[in-house]
Order: sequence, then C-alpha cells, then structure tokens
Amino acid sequence: MDLLLAQFFSIARRMWKYRWYGLVVAWATGVVGALLVFMMPDRYEASARIYVDTQSILKPLMAGMAVQPNVDMQVGMLSKTLISRPNVEKLVRMADLDLKGQNQTKAEVEALIDKVSTELKIVSAGRDNLFTLTYRDADPETAKRAVQSLVTIFVESSLGAQRKDTATAASFITDQIKNYEAKLEEAEGRLKEFRLRNLKLMSADGKDSAGRLAEISGQLERSRLELREAVQARDAARTQLDAERSRNASSTTASLLQESSQSVSTPELDGRIENVKRALDGLLQRYTEQHPDIVAGRKLLKDLEEQKRKEVAELRKQAINAPAAGAGGSNASLAQQEMSRMLAAAEVQVAGLRARVDEYSARYATALAAVKTAPQLEAEQAQLNRDYAIHKKNYEDLVARRESASISGELDVASGVADFKLIDPPRANPKPVAPNRLLLLAAVLALTLVAGLFTAFVGSQLRPVFHDAGELRLRTELPVLGVVSKLVSDAERRRDRLDLVRFGVASGGLVAIFAVGLSIMAILMSKQVS
Repeated sequence: MDLLLAQFFSIARRMWKYRWYGLVVAWATGVVGALLVFMMPDRYEASARIYVDTQSILKPLMAGMAVQPNVDMQVGMLSKTLISRPNVEKLVRMADLDLKGQNQTKAEVEALIDKVSTELKIVSAGRDNLFTLTYRDADPETAKRAVQSLVTIFVESSLGAQRKDTATAASFITDQIKNYEAKLEEAEGRLKEFRLRNLKLMSADGKDSAGRLAEISGQLERSRLELREAVQARDAARTQLDAERSRNASSTTASLLQESSQSVSTPELDGRIENVKRALDGLLQRYTEQHPDIVAGRKLLKDLEEQKRKEVAELRKQAINAPAAGAGGSNASLAQQEMSRMLAAAEVQVAGLRARVDEYSARYATALAAVKTAPQLEAEQAQLNRDYAIHKKNYEDLVARRESASISGELDVASGVADFKLIDPPRANPKPVAPNRLLLLAAVLALTLVAGLFTAFVGSQLRPVFHDAGELRLRTELPVLGVVSKLVSDAERRRDRLDLVRFGVASGGLVAIFAVGLSIMAILMSKQVS
C-alpha cells in the first residue's frame, strides 16, 4: 500500500510541472465544447398514439370452425418490423421529406433514409396493444407530417398482409388437395389390384393365415372327436344287435325257410333302409344335394340296397336247398328292429362325420400350404393399407382445413383483422426536446477536466523529472553517489506562491464558468417544463 501511495505522489509531482499545459488544453476544450453545445440546433418531437382493438364478437362464436391467427402477435411483430427500408422510402415520399427532388444525389438519399430510420420510434405500452409513434426533426411541422404518414403505413400494412396471407394459404391448400387426391386414387388402385390377385387367400372376417389355420385345425379336431364317438356308438349298437340275432337265430331261420316258398323278406335291412331314407329326408330339408352328410347317406343307402339284394338271393337259395321247417318261426323281435334302426342311424352319422373330417383335412392342407406364402402377402397388404390410410387421413385433413381457411377469410372480411383507433392524433411539441444542453454541458465539463489531467500526464511521461534519489536509482539502475540540495530564496518562494494563486484562479474560473452555465440551463429548463 505504501509503495502504491509513493508511486501516486511521484506521478502527481511530475504532472504538477506541466500543470499550465494541462490548464491551457482544459480551457480550449471547455470553450470549444460549450460553443458546440450552444450551436446545436433544437429538435422537435411529434407523436401519435394508436390503440389496436383485436377483440371481435364473431371470433368466439366461430371458435373451432375458423382458423383464428394470433392477431396480437401479428400486430406486435408488425410494430417491430414496420421501420424497414421500403416503408421508410414510402414515408419520405408521403411526408415530402425529399424536398430537393431530382437534385438529390444517391449519397444524400441514403443519408436521408438512414436519418429518418434513426429518428422514427414505435414504442409499445405492454399487453394493451397501445403504440406510440414518434419522430424528431428540426421543423415541428415536418415531424408532424412524418408521424401522420407513419400512422397510415402502420394501418395499411396490417390489413394488406393479413389478406395476402389468407389467399396464399388457400391456394397452397388447394394444390395440396389435388396432389393427395391423385395419391389416394393411386393407392386405391394398387389395393384393389392386390385384392383381386389374391382373392382366394383373402378372408372375409379379416383373419390372417395363421388365424385361419388355427380355426380350421380346431374344426378338424372337433370333427375327428365326433367321428370317434360316432364310431364307438355304432360299434356298440352292432354288438347288441349281434347278440340279439344269436338269441333269435333259430326262430329267424325257420321263419326265413317258411317264407321262402312264398316270398323272401329281410326285416333288418328293410328297417335300416327305412331309417336311412328318413334321415336323408330330414337332411334334405336343411342342406343341398352337395352336402357331405347327404352324399354319405346316399352312398350308405345304395350299399344297404345292394346288401339286401344279396341276402334275399342267399335266403332264397337256402330255402330251396334246406328241408322244410315248421311254421313256428316269427319275424324279428321288436328289440331287434329298434337296434337295427339305431345301427342305421349310427351308420349315417359315421358316414357324415367321415365326410366332414375329409373336407376339413383338405382345407387344413390347403391352409398349411398357404401359410408359407402368407407372410409376404400380408406384409404387402399391410403396406398398401398403411399407405392408403395415410393418404386418406391427409386428404381429409386438408379438405377440412380448406373449408376452415375459407371461413376464416370470410370472417376477416366481415369482422376485420383489427380495429385501429387513433387515441392521440399526430401532434408536434412546441418546445424542443433535444438537445439536452444541461447534460451536455456537464459532459463537456467532465471532458475538460479529463483533457487537462491527461495532457499533464502525457507531458510527465514524455519528459519525466525525478524528485527522489531512490526513484532515480530505480529507473536508471545505476548507483547514486550523492544528492545536491537546492537552496530556495525568499523571492523564489513568493514567485511560487503567486504562481500557485494564478493557477488556482484560472482553474477555479473554468469550473465556476461551467457551474454558472449549468445553473442557468437548469433554470431555463425548469421554466420550459412548468
């Protein structure tokens, strides 16, 4: 800390030697700065306030049917981008700011546009959509005309931009609808060709090949189970019938031999044939001739009739060769007839189930063969369906948005984008708002002091003087052999004191003049405000 203080005082002693140079530069800077401040022309400000009303009673009523843009955001963005070069050029022409007309050079036109762009201000009052438009110029009437032109451009730009955006959006959506309509027709054609090409492999219930295979496998297993149950029931009925036949064998043989001289009959086969016919009649009432159960029943009926013919021939042959028997025999018992009927019905059921099992087996084999090629076909169909669904969804969305855009355009025409209300018309302040001479004079005073101190510091650095032997030894890095002191006389002391007084008067006069000027400017400005 002591070292820093020592360096500070050393620099101050060096600067003191060049104090008069610094004072001269300070006075020159102060005089020039004050003249420039008082020579600056007055500038007047014109302003206007606009309120943008974005509320409309139709917009809440049409919510969900029409596209309602964020008008507040659009107005805010317009206020930020309004001061663009095309708008400034238009404002210059509208406000007659280019009075020189054709005599202006390109550089002058560019300078004028830059100047107008700098002076124009659009200030927003927050979320209330209240905007203040200001412009400053040396002529208050010119500033007023510029603000009036800016208000006109502000209103026209918002209306034209919104209508242009609506027309552009409607045209774009119409073009996209035509494009997606062609894509949708193409996707429908590809899907139709695929379905026609693979019609046999398509399922009406929407199941895939694995699902159809599992369904047919389940039906086949159920049919096989029913067939096994029917075969077991038939075998049981046949066993009971054979037992009954063995008990009535003698009576049946006698009866056959007795009736062979007149007529030969087969009650068992006749009962079975009758049962088969009744079963066929019942099936024909429900199914067609091509049904597997009917085909199996007719085949069984044919086999029974053939068997009957063979048995009748055999019985007649036995009746002729065998000795005559007593007439004690009788027809088959009622139990044997009932068993024969049950056996015939079981035969019909077994035949129908066997035909059903054969049919499901063939279907299962076909479905199993189709499973190998089904994944590729299903993947192709899924891709076609996905493309079709995407195009259809986009097409429907675009059609809905086109209608929404049409309603939005009509809504804008009916209610308007926004209502521009001129709260304060363009008005020029009769009192100048710039320059702020009080602040500028204070800045000139600060610049004057800095210039004087800087001049003295530069002089001390260009031609340094050493007031201490230690500092001299530190700077030159040479040993100091001795120091010769200066004897100051009384006359020199009086001259130094007089010099100090003159410097103080000159410095204080400079500060006093600026202080008086600042006071006068403060009084004048307070009177203008009041």
